Amino acid sequence: MLVAALLVLTSAAAWAYTCPVVIKQAEDLVKKAEAGKVTPETRQLIDEAKKLLGEARAHHENARTKRDHGDAVRKARTAVAFAEEAIILQTP
Repeated sequence: MLVAALLVLTSAAAWAYTCPVVIKQAEDLVKKAEAGKVTPETRQLIDEAKKLLGEARAHHENARTKRDHGDAVRKARTAVAFAEEAIILQTP
């Protein structure tokens, strides 16, 4: 019983720790995308990444459950994907 409780607490802490790492990665990629040649096509991707990044921050800051942290990580990873796509489209 004690082991199960420790596993639950450890996994919740792991999600909480993962959120800032993935959010930071998304922030860095959004900055990199904004520093490149921004076109109307890439602007949409960057804007969507920023929107998801804001939602990820909110989920993390207001998290009460593992699901909240999971939502934060999912949204941050999706923001990473949008920012990476914008960077790829900017590359000649």
